[in-house]
Amino acid sequence: MKKGIIGKKIGMTQIFDENGKVIPVTVVEAGPCVISQKKTVENDGYESIQMGYGDLKAAKVTKPMKGHFAKADVAPKKTLREFRFEDTSSYNVGDLIKADVFETGDKIDVTGVSKGKGYAGVIKRWNFQRLKETHGSGPVARHGGSNGACSTPSRVLPGMKMAGHLGAEQVTVQNLTVAKVDVENNLIAIRGAVPGPNGGIVVIRDSVKAARA
Repeated sequence: MKKGIIGKKIGMTQIFDENGKVIPVTVVEAGPCVISQKKTVENDGYESIQMGYGDLKAAKVTKPMKGHFAKADVAPKKTLREFRFEDTSSYNVGDLIKADVFETGDKIDVTGVSKGKGYAGVIKRWNFQRLKETHGSGPVARHGGSNGACSTPSRVLPGMKMAGHLGAEQVTVQNLTVAKVDVENNLIAIRGAVPGPNGGIVVIRDSVKAARA
């Protein structure tokens, strides 16, 4: 990883490229983030930096975190994330990271928490096919069907696709493209959709995989 930033998903819109073609984009308020800690091989066994995003009232900060922020001499932040960059020598505690770390055309990975959808059945959760509601299917048109084994092993094996909690989990979308960067307002327009609801926290990193041709 060479660069990254924490941001907040604002919402989706569309912009036009130089040829007048419509591009669907997700707007993210990227930063400004402050470096609240720098880890080194000597002290921690590896190199990384910790970024903070979003102001937090002092009354809502726990005593351990107050000491953490006081040691770094930075204002309390609501969200902290650690980034293991290839080279951390140019970063120092207290430095500001803004949206200009990314440029138009950069390939990125975006991580966020997906929208929670509560308890869902197998059709919505796993894309199961439903039964016809004619000729004897009974009241089980949207059911999951048989899921038990015979006398061996006499139990439902782990990993069986069944109804259950859907969403509200960490999701990473890879190989997205930065469509536009508004440095003045700390906004990044990302081509396509990113995980989570509007107002959700996302982490943007440079892509770990080569883009498909």
